[in-house]
Amino acid sequence: MRRGRILGAGALVVALGFCGTGAWTYAQARTDEGLAFSRERDTALAEGRDRLTVLNSLDASTREHAAAGIRAWRDASTGPLRTELGRTTPAVGASARATVTEAALTALDTRAGTAKLIATVRVDVTPRGGGAATTDRKRLEAVLTRTGEDTWRVAALSAVPVAGAEENEDE
Repeated sequence: MRRGRILGAGALVVALGFCGTGAWTYAQARTDEGLAFSRERDTALAEGRDRLTVLNSLDASTREHAAAGIRAWRDASTGPLRTELGRTTPAVGASARATVTEAALTALDTRAGTAKLIATVRVDVTPRGGGAATTDRKRLEAVLTRTGEDTWRVAALSAVPVAGAEENEDE
């Protein structure tokens, strides 16, 4: 009987030690700067992908749809890019649907709230009135700015030239 109590007490001590170690490890992880940085990186990447999809898509089948698309462009951007996109006049024409196929952050400054993102985007363009869609592939670099606690928007967008493109054009 006494042996059973000793074993039970020993098991309780081991269990409490295990729980204490687990609680301490969890507390360390919740306050870990690396973990906070990786969360910020994941948020910036996900929102950057979403914003690039919006900025490369437009339903221009009607003037109202085109105006809504331009409003979406403004919501996805900030700074001078937002101002420039706001000057776009809605018009009926070809429609484009974008898909970000790959994306990665190349820089992230959590204190300044800035990031750089590179991405490849597939854009399916449908001519006005229907017809056969064409596909365009783009390589883009975007500068992201944090505009809220967890809201990232595109501040600048530029095309990234494909290395060796000039050589292939001559062939």
